[in-house]
Amino acid sequence: MDILKATADRFGGIVIDADAVDATDAEFAVRLAHSVETWQREGFKVVWIELPIEKAALIPPTAQAGFSFHHSREMHLTLTKRLEPDAFIPPYATHYIGAGGVVLNDERELLVVSERYRRDHSRPYWKLPGGALMPGEHLVDGVVREVFEETGIRAQFDTLVCFRHWHGYRYGKSDIYFICRLSPLSSEITKDDHEIDDCCWMPVDDYLGSEYVGDFNKRIVRSALDSHGIPRSWVDGYSDPDSYEFFIPA
Repeated sequence: MDILKATADRFGGIVIDADAVDATDAEFAVRLAHSVETWQREGFKVVWIELPIEKAALIPPTAQAGFSFHHSREMHLTLTKRLEPDAFIPPYATHYIGAGGVVLNDERELLVVSERYRRDHSRPYWKLPGGALMPGEHLVDGVVREVFEETGIRAQFDTLVCFRHWHGYRYGKSDIYFICRLSPLSSEITKDDHEIDDCCWMPVDDYLGSEYVGDFNKRIVRSALDSHGIPRSWVDGYSDPDSYEFFIPA
């Protein structure tokens, strides 16, 4: 019996080519078991398979063969099986990455939002515009995009001010949230009605003195006012700016 088509990785694992597997293959379970036995004899440590959603029928026999779920994306599920008891399997992504913008105009007014989906609707809760980065998106591009999507204000990145790291966020993941200082390039607000309940230019002193602003948000605004921050930099030797983004003190 032929083993399943697969490719060795550089960590001593073997990756099954799911494209070469027929979702209606009645012999898949038998071929999988034979393949796993063969790879184990050959000294491989871990078997990986990424199944697209159109081949979801292969998930039950794969799980019955001793594979565990490693991670899932919208259209794919990745499963793994250790062939050595102590074989190392790197964990999947553990953090969300987000960015918020301190956007201050020449009148010393701060761009602030109150989110539509908040716990307490009896009062506004003012915070900075921002949100999660998209896959493959640089921090600078993400914070500029988030500010524009939520408020309609176009802005340019100045510096990275600080970041917050905390645990117990959405789906039990941890969160790293970067705070950036931006300069506005426009002034007329057009808020996102789906996510934002209210948005305005608020005198920064009013923001820092408001009972409707959390201590963390006040502290990061003070940091943006008091700190020069860290600019985005380009490093010699990294020729692909799409893959790297650096923040180095000037």
